[in-house]
Amino acid sequence: MMTANSTTNILYCSANATICNGTSCVTPDDNFNQILNLVLSTVLTILLALVMFSMGCNVNIKKFWGHIKRPWGICVGFLCQFGIMPLTGFVLSLIFNVLPVQAIAVLIMGCCPGGTSSNILAYWLDGDMDLSISMTTCSTLLALGMMPLCLFVYTKMWTDTESIVIPYDSIGISLVALVIPVSFGIFVNHKWPQKAKIILKVGSITGLILILIIAVVGGILYKGSWAISPQLWIVGTIFPAAGYSLGFLLARIAGQSWHRCRTVALETGMQNTQLCTTIVQLSFKPEQLALMFTFPLIYSIFQIVFALMFVGVYYLHKRFCASPKTDFTEPASEIESIPETYAQMNGGFTANEKSTRNMNNIIVS
Repeated sequence: MMTANSTTNILYCSANATICNGTSCVTPDDNFNQILNLVLSTVLTILLALVMFSMGCNVNIKKFWGHIKRPWGICVGFLCQFGIMPLTGFVLSLIFNVLPVQAIAVLIMGCCPGGTSSNILAYWLDGDMDLSISMTTCSTLLALGMMPLCLFVYTKMWTDTESIVIPYDSIGISLVALVIPVSFGIFVNHKWPQKAKIILKVGSITGLILILIIAVVGGILYKGSWAISPQLWIVGTIFPAAGYSLGFLLARIAGQSWHRCRTVALETGMQNTQLCTTIVQLSFKPEQLALMFTFPLIYSIFQIVFALMFVGVYYLHKRFCASPKTDFTEPASEIESIPETYAQMNGGFTANEKSTRNMNNIIVS
């Protein structure tokens, strides 16, 4: 690009020109957004791994292994994840009559496994952290086979299933990024339980802030892609809310306790939106991406908004309307050794921990 000097009327090239022959010059493409996206993705991935390490500090290895040996809760979550979500996406696409490429984006989102943000929010909702992490791990592992199967069943009326690229390497990376930090957290909780509580408190607050940052950063990076059809906006709003509601309802019908119902609901509605974005980018042409690329971001924002609303309503209900002794504890048959609430076990945010320990001693005696 040539620039004119106002005083001498002489043309000269800009400082960042790569080719210049005196009459014309070529400047490099502005890839600032790409670099920013890469840097932020790297930083957020590292922070998320640290947060998952802190979440692992709340996992009891015996209870975690108990969910693996008696996987009734995991089976309910599996049915929600790969049964309810793809079917819900299919029905919403038909009801709102979205374009074929947009319907495929909706279905890809419905077929994705659960995201790690659900583990952070399960902590704040006094959920079963052992069940939450075991469900996220199993759904990510099973996605290697269930995603192609679900996409084959639901997308063939809109496209050739073979055109959809499943990034198995991304699924593997997600699995490793979940298992390794959580494993270290479980080890720390086993060896140094008091230090694990401190790590958990810091990590839980950091994780909640991180979820908000991800939503804001996503909106800024892709601010030029918001011009899409109203139908897709509506689907992106309804879909996560339907996932949370149907997951909670199915878990309750299956006889799960309240804290596990909350856990299953989060694991159902909170999808791995990054995986959905990767599949969409790998599978479709640029002109098709313009019609569908924003949907994962819309879903991501509304799944976070609804989840934070649930957290707020839950704490208001727990503080003003409910008795913690009856509403938020494990069933008597599930208590093995320490009769404590999940609110106490999830980090010990109590005003007087000494009085809490005394109360536990009275109950035990």
